[in-house]
Amino acid sequence: MKKRFFGPIILAFVLFVGAIAVPASWLTRFIPEKRVEESAAALNPNMFQGLYLQNKMFEDSKYLPIFGSSELSRLDEFHPSNYFQVNNQGFTPYLVGKGGSQSLIHAINFAAHADQLKGKKMVFIVSPQWFQKKGSDEKHFAPNFSSIQALNLAFNDQIDPVIKKHMMKRMLHYKVVQNDTVLSELYKGITKGEKWKVNTVMPVAKAYYALLEKKDLYYSMEEPKGPKRKISEKLKEKNWTELEKAANQLGKRSSSNQFDIDDSVYKVIKHQLPKLKNSKKGKSYKESLEYSDFGDMLNILKDAGAQPMFIVIPVNGKYYDYTGWPKKGRTDYYKKVTKQIKAKGFQVADLSGHEYDPYFMKDTIHIAWKGWVYVDKAMEQFYKTGKVTVH
Repeated sequence: MKKRFFGPIILAFVLFVGAIAVPASWLTRFIPEKRVEESAAALNPNMFQGLYLQNKMFEDSKYLPIFGSSELSRLDEFHPSNYFQVNNQGFTPYLVGKGGSQSLIHAINFAAHADQLKGKKMVFIVSPQWFQKKGSDEKHFAPNFSSIQALNLAFNDQIDPVIKKHMMKRMLHYKVVQNDTVLSELYKGITKGEKWKVNTVMPVAKAYYALLEKKDLYYSMEEPKGPKRKISEKLKEKNWTELEKAANQLGKRSSSNQFDIDDSVYKVIKHQLPKLKNSKKGKSYKESLEYSDFGDMLNILKDAGAQPMFIVIPVNGKYYDYTGWPKKGRTDYYKKVTKQIKAKGFQVADLSGHEYDPYFMKDTIHIAWKGWVYVDKAMEQFYKTGKVTVH
């Protein structure tokens, strides 16, 4: 019985040690060159929370990365990944983000790639719902948190120490960080200026980082299984007016309700509508901890010399009015976040004026159909000229 019990444990331990001992340079030989291209629209969390595939993506000028959250998974035929597949303009969109990927999550990621961002064009979609009063909560932050990127921040001397410490203090509020003993103790040592603690924990942190680095490489070997995409050759070589018309037609076929949203979504919320009516009176996106996290992210991009274009998307005006969410509580947010972006000298495609446009939104907060047409137009203009006038 003892042999049967200890045998598998010993074998597992030997395999584990062997996997760690394999040189990283040797492992990369087993990652196909096409893996980066395959991951461009796969929305693979292992890629978001790792380093290797994004490193390779940033090295290749053909990719125009799009950072955002759950709207990236609305892959209708007008979605950038699908539209530019049939209307190649010299770049391939590369999607980074999923639901709950808010400013702090992206800031950690950008910090980890800071040495690759100089002169790099990118697109960043800002969502209003991020700007809740307390910012990102545990249930959204934890599933998107990356230990390897968080450790990289501690080792990274390129990041402004003030910003770095502020980000660390913010992360220490989350249980997912508190429960990581090595990371949390290292962060506490750095933020409190306790050099003895930093020196004590650092060797363990470096070993931990090496382990996570190997894990990232192993995950990068796997062929990503992306979501189903809707690629339509009918959209090839249409002008923007024709594309907007086609998007309206698709939206109209998919929607037959008072909010002009997808009928499948409406079916889910229909029975909740009596309770939702006027339930959001007094709400606002103007005051939020998210602005501070967003500011840290902007500073990292600015210091790194990145060239981002930000897309400020609207909410569904008809639905928000129905719930009693004040118009001022939305417009104050649009103005505030746009001012914050422009203060850093970054380009902005402000689409907030489309709150009431039919078929601009897939549901109550996510763009689709016509909304994607405006995003596509802004992306193409930004890629070719470095400027954007779409609004």
